[in-house]
Amino acid sequence: MKKLILSVSAVFAFGFANAQDKTDNGGQTAKGKWLIEANTGFGAAHSADTAFGLSSVDGETAWSIGAEGGYFIMDDLAIKAGLGYNDMGDDMTAFSYKVGAKYYILSQIPVQVDYSGASYKDADENPSYLGIQGGYAIFLGPNVSIEPGLRFNKSLNDDFYEDVFQVRIGFALHF
Repeated sequence: MKKLILSVSAVFAFGFANAQDKTDNGGQTAKGKWLIEANTGFGAAHSADTAFGLSSVDGETAWSIGAEGGYFIMDDLAIKAGLGYNDMGDDMTAFSYKVGAKYYILSQIPVQVDYSGASYKDADENPSYLGIQGGYAIFLGPNVSIEPGLRFNKSLNDDFYEDVFQVRIGFALHF
């Protein structure tokens, strides 16, 4: 865990050391632009995830796949939606969804708030979460960014699902 935290800290430090001001990012977060994003999730997995993930506990393998897209309704503010598929083993699968907004502070620091959920076949209760995510966007060119960050998912279910904290690395296309 210490190595993971150290690695994430190093990525943040590198990003801040190579910070670009708002005029240098090529307008990737300008009004009218589109965003397509794929995330990797490290840490506790949860069933309403739209990120790529793989974990194995006690011989049981769980994996997820998904993507998100968004449209910038004004400079630095995108409305987003995402879909995913999760396989938790033991014949438990779920389709997940996410809707929310992502704001880039100074066109460089993404902060996201969203609602996510999953749908299980024949389930009495389906999970839902209120998520908040923050990080730093490292623009590699006019259309690509890497966005390392932290995410917290607050369970909205009474007693079945737990809160989830994750370390994320996002890969985004801007056009």
